[in-house]
Amino acid sequence: MVRRLCRPLLATASALALAASTLATPAVIPLTLPSGKLLQTEVMVSDEDRQMGLMFRPSLPLDHGMLFIFEQPDFHAIWMKNCKFPIDILWLDEQGKVVHVAEKVPPCKTEPCPVYQPLQRAAYVVELNAGQARKGKAVVGSRVEFRLPE
Repeated sequence: MVRRLCRPLLATASALALAASTLATPAVIPLTLPSGKLLQTEVMVSDEDRQMGLMFRPSLPLDHGMLFIFEQPDFHAIWMKNCKFPIDILWLDEQGKVVHVAEKVPPCKTEPCPVYQPLQRAAYVVELNAGQARKGKAVVGSRVEFRLPE
């Protein structure tokens, strides 16, 4: 489950955005999949960081991921424009429960790029290497654990 600090999500997101803009690199936090597999995840808070995501990267180390934090739970859509490798996408509710999974999402080859969207509102999105969701037992209803930095 997501162990929350006493602050509301919006205040935490704002603080992370400020820290990210000051340091010019995203925060990295541990994230534990339901299997117990630990990933180092880059935290994407600002619109610019979320839009860039994994674009133009040649790969993602197997023990890494990307965590997108949104100010409001919604049907947050993801696309694979300018991505170089397939990924798994997890959508999480505010408690870290997986509400939707898209496995082995391929890079976009032609415009317009397909858009991937959850069936339920989500507060977080996690991007992993393709196949890691299944190996990590991340299925709808399971929980992903992480602690947001202050």
